[in-house]
Amino acid sequence: MALGFVGCATTSTDSQQDTPGTPGSQSSTSTVPGTRGAIDLTTGSRTGPGGTSAGAQAADLKRSVYYEFDSYDVKPEYRALIEGHARWLRANPKARLTIEGNTDEWGSREYNVALGQRRAESVTRMMVLMGVKPEQIEAISFGKEKPRDTGHNEAAWAENRRSDFAKR
Repeated sequence: MALGFVGCATTSTDSQQDTPGTPGSQSSTSTVPGTRGAIDLTTGSRTGPGGTSAGAQAADLKRSVYYEFDSYDVKPEYRALIEGHARWLRANPKARLTIEGNTDEWGSREYNVALGQRRAESVTRMMVLMGVKPEQIEAISFGKEKPRDTGHNEAAWAENRRSDFAKR
């Protein structure tokens, strides 16, 4: 299984403790699949397509890990993203996170629920290996029931093959 991630953080206007990431680390900007614009991987600040800052909205945005067709292997470019969330959970032992596995519309409902669960569990396993307490994470699957993009083309399907991080 390939392991990897893109670094991304969630920001909060209330306190730096709510931010998965480390202060003082180098800032880098990257475009993350499923987003419009660029995201500062250190702060979680987002720049929209027109270059406008959406940092205030970043706390409400879900972060996602994307997969290849019919796969639950986490790609290397997502390692930093998962490490950031793991770091945040280790620093906030009372915090809880849900990993929501999703799939494209191909395949039966049962197959997609199982694949979505394997996707969520692959991220969960990585976070536990990074030192997060298992009770802080819940892995669930929505299968194909919660598409982010309702189109019927490769771009839409690629957008829907993901695991999302959601606070609980």
